[in-house]
Amino acid sequence: MAKVKVRTGKRYRSGRAAGHYDAIVVGSGIGGLANAALLSLMGKKVCVLEQHYTAGGFTHAYDREGYEWDVGVHYIGEVHKPSSMKRIFDTISEGRLKWAAMDPVYDKIILGDKEYDFVAGRENFIDELSKHFPDERANIERYVNLTRKISTSTPKFFAAQAMPKWLGRMYNWIRPLLVPKEFFQTTREVLEGITSNQELISVLTGQWGDYGQVPRDAAFLMHALIAKHYLAGGAYPVGGASSIAREIIPTIQKSGGEVFTYAEVDEVLVKGDTCYGVKMANGDEIFGDVVFSNVGFMNTVKRLYPDALKAKHGVDKWLKADAIERSSASYCVYAGFKGTTEELGLDTTNLWIYPNGDHETNVDNFRAGKTDQLPLIYVSFPSSKDPEWDERYPNKSTVEIVTVANMDDYKQWDGTTWQQRGEDYEKKKDEVAKYLLERLFERKPQLRAALDYYEISTPLSTQFYQLNEEGEIYGLNHYVDRFKQTCLHPQTPIKNLYMTGADVMTAGVGGGLMGGVMSTMCMLGLKQGKAVMDLFKNYQEPKDDAKQPNKKQKAA
Repeated sequence: MAKVKVRTGKRYRSGRAAGHYDAIVVGSGIGGLANAALLSLMGKKVCVLEQHYTAGGFTHAYDREGYEWDVGVHYIGEVHKPSSMKRIFDTISEGRLKWAAMDPVYDKIILGDKEYDFVAGRENFIDELSKHFPDERANIERYVNLTRKISTSTPKFFAAQAMPKWLGRMYNWIRPLLVPKEFFQTTREVLEGITSNQELISVLTGQWGDYGQVPRDAAFLMHALIAKHYLAGGAYPVGGASSIAREIIPTIQKSGGEVFTYAEVDEVLVKGDTCYGVKMANGDEIFGDVVFSNVGFMNTVKRLYPDALKAKHGVDKWLKADAIERSSASYCVYAGFKGTTEELGLDTTNLWIYPNGDHETNVDNFRAGKTDQLPLIYVSFPSSKDPEWDERYPNKSTVEIVTVANMDDYKQWDGTTWQQRGEDYEKKKDEVAKYLLERLFERKPQLRAALDYYEISTPLSTQFYQLNEEGEIYGLNHYVDRFKQTCLHPQTPIKNLYMTGADVMTAGVGGGLMGGVMSTMCMLGLKQGKAVMDLFKNYQEPKDDAKQPNKKQKAA
């Protein structure tokens, strides 16, 4: 097969954009791409503006030194089998985006010297954990059933996000009567109500890195959605993470729209209290009937929001709310190895490595500088997950190693730019990278001799590429009270300006995707919003054989 370009989108230059669009989307993460694709399928002309050199937000990939890595799509659930999420992806990509199922063991939770497998399928999951906790089988079943109950009740919990803001506020007054009480409790509160076995709780919360908060702090809603999301197993986009944007962009282009890169937006244009377009960093102005901000809550109100309206709309009050807090920063080692998946003895199972099961103490001590011991190390094998990898990169493999980071450790480099931070910065980076590689080699010793290339991202990398001030990777933290904040509704106080993406729903590719769906429905209103659901309902698989994956791809 011909090697496809990892970079997606069209480079922005003055004069390339039309003077006016039906909608403008700032930021090309999955939420914004969903907005643009859904409106395009309804005949709207949409302009997506991405400040990075490639589209996709945290779903993008990049290549260097003959290797390719994803930056955020480590695995996705509920897309390799029929589901509402798969139908949404099918709709906005018009069937072009395909998925490959991972191995049955999708996550391996490692607490010190003990290992626990998360096996795909409800009964398999319960059976495997019951081998380790035979006296807890009934409680494990109760836990799994509760995650399903939370998942099926989630549409009721988030229904206000698709409504006009005034109606959503009224709805949320009665919301506690419509959903289980666990929606308003922390993960630890709920799990300690199910079992007193702390080791089991540590194992069940072994995926907390998927949303960045320990069980004491995270809403059980967030935990349950992640647990249920992967219960049937994990999957990976065929062709790599960049396939997500690549296969959605043609939907946007079909109705006359475009996805531009190198297209930094300086602010939204507002007259009175009505948004009518955006002003680019180079001074260009692009006009639109409606603008969606897909750059997160913090960047929306701090970067795009007009200064003249911040006091009037109470932006400072929003920012001072205890539940409005940036999520964790991270490191990620991107490593390339000589050899195929088979030659190197790799598989698709993710590793979650913890020093022990006391997640809260481990994180607290790390944050306070009391220990250098990392509270979490996550290892992913992206080249093993993509069935087309060997065709694009023969005799090569990749690994990604992620862990938490303290942004405060990098304050001395505030104001510096990429590749110009000096020797001390490079030395610090390399020390962390080598430490993480050693942890990998402890688990996969065969990889040591095969290492060909590595580099590491820091919180400053995320700050530079994603414009996230504190290097955060999950938007806002997922405290219980976060989901009560009216300022996180898609409809802002500025008419025709909407927020979209993960911060109006939850973290993750699935959360960002649903943020795009809900904000589109909110913008269209009660009468027209139903048209979005009709798009999903009426979607039909393409009949063109050329669009179907070949048998070698094991795609779904």
